[in-house]
Amino acid sequence: MSYDRVFATVCSGIAMQRLLALIGPIPFIALAIVAAGLSLGSAVWLYGEVLAPALAESNSPWRYPLTGLALATSYFAYGLTLLVVAPALNTMLGGRLRPYRGSAVSLEAMRWYVHCTLTLVVRYSFLEFVTPSPFAQMYFRLMGMKIGRNVNINSTAIADPSLIEMGDNVTIGGTASIMAHYSQGGYLIIAPVKLGAGSTIGLRAIVMGGVEVGDKAKVLAGSFVLPNTRIPAGEKWGGIPACRIERDSDDAGSDMRSRGDGSAQ
Repeated sequence: MSYDRVFATVCSGIAMQRLLALIGPIPFIALAIVAAGLSLGSAVWLYGEVLAPALAESNSPWRYPLTGLALATSYFAYGLTLLVVAPALNTMLGGRLRPYRGSAVSLEAMRWYVHCTLTLVVRYSFLEFVTPSPFAQMYFRLMGMKIGRNVNINSTAIADPSLIEMGDNVTIGGTASIMAHYSQGGYLIIAPVKLGAGSTIGLRAIVMGGVEVGDKAKVLAGSFVLPNTRIPAGEKWGGIPACRIERDSDDAGSDMRSRGDGSAQ
């Protein structure tokens, strides 16, 4: 193959990559518009058919703050509707995730883009207002997250919820990030995250794909847990990257008491 043909092939490949980079996000922007637009329908109906006619009959100076309250109420109608519409679209479009390793530009990866789009449109337009609350947990469950009893999720930075599992009594600290994906060696890797019963993820900690945190283990605030890390039950991890600091003192004390009781018998 001549130099000119090689050069033309390389230029063609670069041009195609640039074209994909330009038009690639368009379908997912459209999906975000659909999710937000359908949800806004409830807000428009509430304001236009219920609240605005009632306010139109008033000539009092109070109509201005009352109009503000009506608009705010309509916004929350939008947000609560979005918490249901986004998971419904996610299910319809096959956005429930499976473990994956491969190119970020493939048919299999498309379900991840769908899932991410419908997660982000909720996170950045409303979820902060209902976190932590049963509404946020309802949304995460509808998106496929497995959540045990008495779980406290005080963060909206939850990516890939359909591959995240939380046992009973799990606590997620404020603005902690949990994501079931990462990139490595030019590949997109999607791997489940499992948080055992009674485990704690501290304030602003980051947990990556493939991580398993054992029962009653703790990840300290601001720590970064590398992909595919296994944190044994009862241990305390911290740092960047996170590593074992010590076994939780309460659990260690319980073990010592158990051994003492056993020897007494």
